[in-house]
Amino acid sequence: MKKNLLLLFIYILLPLLAFNQSFEKNLSKEKWQFKNAKETEWLKATVPGTIHTDLLILNKIPDPYLANNESVLQYLENENWDYRTNILITKAELYNEHIDLQFEGLDTYAKVFVNDSLVLEANNMFRTWIIDIKKGLHVGKNTIYIQFESAVNKAKAEAAKLPYTLPGDEKVFVRKAQYQFGWDWGPRFVTCGIWKDVKLKFWNQAKINNIQFIQKSLTSTKAFVEFKLQIKSSLDDMFQIKVLDNNAVKVFDMNVNLQSGLNSIKLAIEIKDPKLWWTHNLGEQNLYNYAFKLTNSKRFVDSASVTFGLRTIELMQEKDSIGQSFYFKLNGVPIFAKGANYIPEDNFLPRVNLAKTKELIKNAKSANINMLRVWGGGVYASNDFYKLCNQNGILVWQDFMFACAMYPAENEFLANVSAEINDQIIRLRNNPSLAIWCGNNEIDEGWKNWGWQKQFKYSTADSAKIAEQYKTLFEIVIKNAVYDLDNSRFYWPSSPSIGWGRKESLIQGDAHYWGVWWGMEPFKIYQNKVGRFMSEYGFQGMPSVQTFKNMGALHLKEGQNVLDSTVLKTHQKHPIGYKTIQTYMERDYWVPKTFENDVYVSQLLQAEGIKTAIEAHRRAMPYCMGSLYWQLNDCWPVTSWSSLDNNGNWKAAHYQVKQSFNDVLISFQEKEDSVLVYIVSDKLFDLKGNLNLNIFDFDGKTIFSDTVQTIVKSNTSSIYYYFDKSKLKGEFNFNNLVLSASFNDENTNINALHYFVKPKDLLLQKPTIYFKYLNKNQIEISSDKLAKNVFLRTDNKSYQFEDNYFDLLPNEKKIIYISGKYSKTDFFNTWAKSLFDAK
Repeated sequence: MKKNLLLLFIYILLPLLAFNQSFEKNLSKEKWQFKNAKETEWLKATVPGTIHTDLLILNKIPDPYLANNESVLQYLENENWDYRTNILITKAELYNEHIDLQFEGLDTYAKVFVNDSLVLEANNMFRTWIIDIKKGLHVGKNTIYIQFESAVNKAKAEAAKLPYTLPGDEKVFVRKAQYQFGWDWGPRFVTCGIWKDVKLKFWNQAKINNIQFIQKSLTSTKAFVEFKLQIKSSLDDMFQIKVLDNNAVKVFDMNVNLQSGLNSIKLAIEIKDPKLWWTHNLGEQNLYNYAFKLTNSKRFVDSASVTFGLRTIELMQEKDSIGQSFYFKLNGVPIFAKGANYIPEDNFLPRVNLAKTKELIKNAKSANINMLRVWGGGVYASNDFYKLCNQNGILVWQDFMFACAMYPAENEFLANVSAEINDQIIRLRNNPSLAIWCGNNEIDEGWKNWGWQKQFKYSTADSAKIAEQYKTLFEIVIKNAVYDLDNSRFYWPSSPSIGWGRKESLIQGDAHYWGVWWGMEPFKIYQNKVGRFMSEYGFQGMPSVQTFKNMGALHLKEGQNVLDSTVLKTHQKHPIGYKTIQTYMERDYWVPKTFENDVYVSQLLQAEGIKTAIEAHRRAMPYCMGSLYWQLNDCWPVTSWSSLDNNGNWKAAHYQVKQSFNDVLISFQEKEDSVLVYIVSDKLFDLKGNLNLNIFDFDGKTIFSDTVQTIVKSNTSSIYYYFDKSKLKGEFNFNNLVLSASFNDENTNINALHYFVKPKDLLLQKPTIYFKYLNKNQIEISSDKLAKNVFLRTDNKSYQFEDNYFDLLPNEKKIIYISGKYSKTDFFNTWAKSLFDAK
C-alpha cells in the first residue's frame, strides 16, 4: 500500500511540484561525440571545444602550436563536421510549459536537429541561440545532432557573389573571430565546434530574459537607480517581484501585471550613502549585487541577479587652442588611461578558463594597468574577463568585432550583425568597468589611408557603395543599437579616428602611431608623435627561451642559425619581423652572438621602446591622457608585440610597463644642452618631499649631487629640475655616467636612472653581482660596479620576481620581493646576467 502511494506521488504530484519552477541542465556535461561528415566513425568529443582540440585530445593530430604543425593542419578548415549527444528527459521535465535549448556559442555555420527535426540554422559565432524545443521532445532518450559546415568554404561562396573583392578576403563574410584566419602575430586555425556551454532551460508561466541597470543620478549621499526587466510571459496574470541586496535584505517589492509575450518592467530604487567604484589606482572597487525573484501567488517562478557599480564615466572632447581633447572622467576626476590592447588568450577559445584569465588580469594590475582595450579582430571577452576587471578596477575599451577590412553590410549580413550587437550590448552593459563602445579597429583609417581603392581597382560606383555600407554598419546600425540599449556610454565609430600619417591624428581623437616599427623610425620619434589619446603603438620582443623550447624551435642542425629555422619563421608572423628587430638592435645595442642573448637583448630593446613611448605620453598630460600599448598578451607561442608571452612569462617590457605606469613617475627628457626632470603623479592629493639628484660614474664615484624640497601637485605632470649638461663637458665622459633621481616622502620612494648615450656606447665593465638570501619572499642583490639590465632567472616557475631586468648602481643594495614558493634550494639555482654579459 505504501509503495503504491509513493508511486502515485511520483506520478501525479511530482510534476505539480516541478510546475512553476524554472531550472536548467548543463548539456555540456553529456556524452558528446563527433566525426568528419564524410566518415562513419564517431569519436569522443569535449564540450565546450573545437574540432582541433577534440582531435588533439585523441592524438589524431599533432600539437598545432608545436614546430611547423600549423601548415600541416590547414586541411581541417575545409572539412565539415558532425556532433551529437543523447539526453534523457523525464516525465516531470516534459511536464514543464517551455523547454529552451540554449547554445551560448556555436562556431559558426551549424544546423541543429532534435530527434531528426531541424530546429536551428546558426550563422554567427558571437550570438546566443535559444529555441523552444518542447514539442520535439519525448520522455526517454532524445538526440541532438549538429552539422557544422566549413566557414572557409561558406565564406568563399559568399565572396564569389560580389563583382569585386573586399579588403580582408573571405573572412569578412562570416561572423567569426577574424584573427583565426591569421594575423601578424597569430596562426591560421579556422575552427568550428560548440565553443561555449549548451543548456536546457525549463520554465513555466514567465522568465526573466535580462535586466538592465541604469544609474539615474549620483551624489555623495544618495543614488537613484532604475532596473529595467525584460520578462517573457506565457499568460496574462499578476506577478510579484522582490529585490534583495548583497546581504539578502529586501530593498524593494511590487506587484506587476504581465501580458502574454514580452514585458518591460521598470523598478526605481534609492541607495543611501552610495559607495563608488574606482579604478584600482584611485580608490575601492565597490560592487553591489541585487537578486530579483519573480513569484506568482507566492510560488517561485524565476530569478536573476545583477552586479553593478555606482560611478560616472564621461568621455571629454573639448575644443582647445591646439585641437580637441580626448580623455575620460571617472566620478568627475580626469584620469590618465594606462593600459594595453587585449587579444584572445588562445587560438582555441574553450581552453581559456577562469584561472588563466584571472592570472592575466592579475599581471595587468601588477603592471599598474587601469584600462584594457578589447581589440576588434578577436572575440568579445568572456564574462569572467569583465567580472575580473570589475573586481580589480580596470576600465575596458570595448571594440565590436570588426577589424582592418571592409564588410558586406547589407540585407542578411546586417540583420545577423544587428542580432549579434544586441546580444553583446545586453550581456556587457551592466559592468562598471565598461567605459566606451567602439565600432571597429582601423577600418576608417584603412579606407582613407591604405590605398584599398587603388589596390582592388574599384570603380567610382563600387567605391561609393562600399563606403556607404561602412556608414550604414558603423554610423547607423551599431550606433543606434548602442543608443537604444546602453545610452549611458559613448560610442566611438572607429579607432583610430584619423590615420597616423596625418597631422590631425595628434591633435584630436585617439591615435594609433606605427611610425616606429612599420615606419622604421627611431624610438626618439615617440617624443614628438604624441596625440591626445594613444590607443595603439608598440614594438616586438621575443618570448622567453623556455617558450621557444616548448614550441620545438631549438632542435637545429649543426651550424644552423636559429633565426633561419622554419620553426622560428612559423612563429613570427610579421614578414620582416626578425629583420626589423635586428635593424633596431644594431642602432642601439650590441648584436649578441648567441640565441639566448638575442632573446635577452630583443626584450631590452622592446622595453626601451615601450618606455620611451609611455613616458612621452605621460609627460605630456593633460594634453595626452591615454597610453594603451600594443599588446598585452599572445594567443599562441610567438615572437610578437606582447609584454606577456603565451606562457604568462613577463618579458622585460612588462617589468618596464610596471615602472613607467607607476602612480608617481620620474621621467627624463634630454635636450641638446640639458636634461629636464619630470615628476608625473596620478595621485588625487599633493606630495611633499625631497627630489634627490646624483650623477655617478660606473665605479660609483659621485660627480654631482643636489637635493631640492618639492611639492608634487596632484594629477599633473611638471618639470621639477633642470640640469645643465655644460657642467660636465670636457672633464667627464658621458659614456661612463648615469644620472640618478629619486623622490621620497613619508609614503613614497621612487627612483629612476638616465643615461646620456645609447646602450651600445656605454663603457660598461664586467660587474660582480652578489646575492643574499633573506627569507622565502626576499633576496638582496648588489654589485661592485654598475650592472645594467640585471636579469634574474631560475628554472622554477612557481614564483615571480617582482622586479627584473633592472639596473644596479655600484654598491647599491636592492631588495627583490618574490611571490610564490621560493626556497633556499631555488636561491642556489638562481643566476643573473647583465648587459655586459651579452656582448
